[in-house]
Amino acid sequence: MCVTCGCSDDAETKITNSQTGEVVAISHSHEGDRIHTLPDGTIISHSHHHENHHSQHQHTLADGTVISHSHSHEAPHKTDREASELHAKMHGTTISLEQNILAKNNLIAAQNRGWFKGRNILALNLVSSPGAGKTTLLTRTITDLKNQLPIHVIEGDQETANDAEKIKETGCKVVQINTGKGCHLEAEMVDKGLQKLNPPLNSVVMIENVGNLVCPALFDLGERAKVVILSVTEGEDKPIKYPYMFQASDVMILTKIDLLPYVQFDVNRCMEYAKQVNPKIRIFQVSAITGVGLESWYEWLLAEVPANVLA
Repeated sequence: MCVTCGCSDDAETKITNSQTGEVVAISHSHEGDRIHTLPDGTIISHSHHHENHHSQHQHTLADGTVISHSHSHEAPHKTDREASELHAKMHGTTISLEQNILAKNNLIAAQNRGWFKGRNILALNLVSSPGAGKTTLLTRTITDLKNQLPIHVIEGDQETANDAEKIKETGCKVVQINTGKGCHLEAEMVDKGLQKLNPPLNSVVMIENVGNLVCPALFDLGERAKVVILSVTEGEDKPIKYPYMFQASDVMILTKIDLLPYVQFDVNRCMEYAKQVNPKIRIFQVSAITGVGLESWYEWLLAEVPANVLA
């Protein structure tokens, strides 16, 4: 369950092997857990037991806080005073809940990281808002470097295998993960995807995450680095509007710079905002269409790959 947006665990996640056409559904082992984020930032975690016919109810407190909880139909309805007491108890455990919510994901992410290290694989997590140009940049990168880097791809989207098909056209091996209602990839999904992708030793795995500048910042997948992709068509203030993503990323790639003459976008201000939230972030300005700026991005990428990877 995503602690930010509450995207559903009951959505079916599917992995499609683009080479074989095999489609496999995977389930979430944390089924039953539910998380609610209150207006004041309080996070409430609890479980539903459907066999007991629990139902969901809400209370609006005097300060405007909304509390969601469940109880069986046989139990009496909670009063606002009881709901207030419940909120007070839960608020006292917010910190520990926040620490534990992602514990399982982080454990699997650590296992993924060890798996990559043991096979001498560089894994990058490509993140952006929808339409920023992740797939276009990725296909151009694969095409330009195919004689130097053995690149394999895990493609994440809520639905369709459209982007995976574009990646496949480059000759690159790719698997598609469809998250359904989910708005981000999780470490467990990547683990299952790697089993289908089976990248060889001494290679590169590019993980193209679901388009979203919020939730993927929270979920470690076991990658070496997050690469956030920002288009000049989105507005230069994205780094300060979505600071957690830019704080979590090692690299920012400013894409579609060939469109600068046609849009209102202040490049210098955008870079200042990015450095403001993450002074260590590396920034590249590129056009995947014209090729401008790609050489600097490629130099960084080639410098990051472990020994014995370069073809």
